[in-house]
Amino acid sequence: MPKFSTGFHRVWFGVFFGSAAVCAQQSHLPEIEVRGPRDAGVGSADSASEGAAQRESFQTRPKLRPGDIVEAVPGVVATQHSGDGKANQYFLRGFNLDHGTDFSVTVDGMPVNMPTHGHGQGYADLNFLIPELVSGVRYRKGPYFAESGDFSLAGSASLDYLSVLDAPFAEVTLGANNFKRLLAAGSRTREDQTWLGAIELEGNDGPWDVPENLRKVSAAVRYSQGSPTRGVSLTGMAYKSRWTSTDQVPQRLVDSGQLSRFGSLNATDGGNTQRVSLSGKWFGKGAAGDTTTVSAYAIDYRFDLFSDFTYFLNDPVNGDQFEQTDRRRIFGAQAARTMPTRFGGLDGILSFGASWRGDRISEVGLYATQARERLSTVRNDKVSQDLFSVYGQQLVYFTDRLRGYAGVRGDMLRYRVDGREPVHGAANSGSGRDSIASPKAGLAFALTPQHEIYLNAGVGFHSNDVRGATIAIDPASGTAADRVPALAKGRGAEVGWRFQPDENFTATVALWQLKLDSELVYVGDAGSTEPGRASSRRGIEATMRWKLDRAWRVELDGAVSRARFRGFASEGEGNHVDNAVERVFAAGLTYIDGPLTASLRLRYLGPRALDTTNSTRSRSATLLNFGARYAVHRHLTLGLDVFNLAGKKGNDIEYAYASCAAGEVVSGACNGGVNDRHVHPMEPRSARVSARWTF
Repeated sequence: MPKFSTGFHRVWFGVFFGSAAVCAQQSHLPEIEVRGPRDAGVGSADSASEGAAQRESFQTRPKLRPGDIVEAVPGVVATQHSGDGKANQYFLRGFNLDHGTDFSVTVDGMPVNMPTHGHGQGYADLNFLIPELVSGVRYRKGPYFAESGDFSLAGSASLDYLSVLDAPFAEVTLGANNFKRLLAAGSRTREDQTWLGAIELEGNDGPWDVPENLRKVSAAVRYSQGSPTRGVSLTGMAYKSRWTSTDQVPQRLVDSGQLSRFGSLNATDGGNTQRVSLSGKWFGKGAAGDTTTVSAYAIDYRFDLFSDFTYFLNDPVNGDQFEQTDRRRIFGAQAARTMPTRFGGLDGILSFGASWRGDRISEVGLYATQARERLSTVRNDKVSQDLFSVYGQQLVYFTDRLRGYAGVRGDMLRYRVDGREPVHGAANSGSGRDSIASPKAGLAFALTPQHEIYLNAGVGFHSNDVRGATIAIDPASGTAADRVPALAKGRGAEVGWRFQPDENFTATVALWQLKLDSELVYVGDAGSTEPGRASSRRGIEATMRWKLDRAWRVELDGAVSRARFRGFASEGEGNHVDNAVERVFAAGLTYIDGPLTASLRLRYLGPRALDTTNSTRSRSATLLNFGARYAVHRHLTLGLDVFNLAGKKGNDIEYAYASCAAGEVVSGACNGGVNDRHVHPMEPRSARVSARWTF
């Protein structure tokens, strides 16, 4: 086996696929605990677009919101178009991923994305996350690996939690706009048993004319026991939040001076949510290098959201506010095994596994409201769905320089929808099942010990809201509606290159494409489905990680992508995929030396088409953040974070659609609505200061 690749490949394989082992063993494995998961290097990855962010990279970066941590994944942008209690808006690889449709996120092995969610398919709310507890951010892009399942067509991110802390601490953070945060965490180890606990309290009004009045509490407790070869962990998490939101507003009202950039057209928008989970993991490592992991979880979830995007367009009397609800319990289990193999004199690694996820949704609803009071029911459904998955993948070392893998994944979705809306509930009820087989393959060739090239291809999928698979009548219009498949297929391929002359420098380039059979989605805001055309995306990504010396570290990421619908465009439509990200650039400069840690982060989100004809385009948005920590002595550390350091007046999100404000109804200027750009601004320059006392 190749001296410069095989050993490293097995280490990376264990780090990437053995998250249960890593989490439970952190007190026993100093290379994981101290340094965190490593960036993938030559010989240690099977594609140019997979890796693991350095812990100092994602922990030192200033984070306006917990979900910003996923920007440690090269090419990912996380923004917000509503209140901070709502899930982030994600962009990656030519997608406006909404709240997570094709970007799979797990925390400590538990799925975050929600299928058949009240607000949007794949909704991935990371606000329950306590960023200081995150030990690793591992990522993959594209449908190239058998382990990747639902919602991972564009990419996936796995966030792991610590099992032990160096010392207990308490931290207080104060900032502009009445921001307040208290975090306390600690752990205690006796022999091979460790208890860890953390609690976070947060409040924030934001820069909005209508104060956000965010009130949030998060907590985590973990028990872990074992050795480097065998262990178990049990983790409980709890989160609750409520907020008032300022949704996107029409640009025309801002330009005319009728509304400020931070104004609201409905002061009663907002919501509340909670999430409670219990998860357990077991791992075992054999003397021959085999690893087995088994895990299970249970999640109780509640969600209520009040939004108003069109104001008085559909109902000139009561307004267009609506409520979306989601109440569910989620159960799941998964098992995985990796083991060394030898066939025909060729060494390799076999990985296989199985999983089940069951969502028991007691209510997923959509209601017309006024000032948070229900006026009528659009949809109210009870849903049960189960996703069963199996996979297998064989990696083979053909020569000292060439290795390859082939795998297949099988997924079967079973679902039942019971409509409870009096008029159309029975017609929109039903049950069914859908299945899909997803083959994967890849090759890696080491040109030299420093250069490696990759070729990857695979089939993947994302699930659609199963209400769209049983629908018969559009609840908003009362007309017949077309059903959509529960699982939508995508096909992707990638050519990549990685250069790593030493452990201090890594550069990658990936040229990729992704084709979807259909962009079918359930539109939660309307309660109906919209069948979309097939689409095609392609692009190029480049990354660089350079540790200049003992103190300085530089990171550069760039991505350019092109997204188009395929097939015939209807009259008045074009082939641009609206809101698909086209250009992203990010840069980071980190300094760590003695008592001082500092980080400067730049992010650029380029213009993009806001409609299918490309007649309306968004403006670019550039964001510069700065963070610093100084250890006064071994107990006290002071911190400063400055967000939007340059004071740019960009937008977090832009949409193009028709709306009607109250004044336009009165003046008669709202015949059929006014087509306009609707924006949610980036927050202005603000600062937060913190003090941490370590016991």
